[in-house]
Amino acid sequence: MDSQTLINFGLSVAMACAGWFARQLWEATEQLKGNIKSIEIDLPTNYVRKVDIEARFDKIDLALARIYDLLDRKQDKIK
Repeated sequence: MDSQTLINFGLSVAMACAGWFARQLWEATEQLKGNIKSIEIDLPTNYVRKVDIEARFDKIDLALARIYDLLDRKQDKIK
């Protein structure tokens, strides 16, 4: 084998490896795009909606207001 054949063979192997690596990157990118699209579709159903969380915070606010009122009455009795 002459040197030109060895260089051609080496470059062919290197380009084949680079092509395989590029294909793996491309497939991974496409899979990530699909995953992001499915997350975008499922996102509103997986998290608490604003209306639901506001209703819960209203209940918490009422409970805290009752606690503050009880503490104020208790403090008035101590004086």
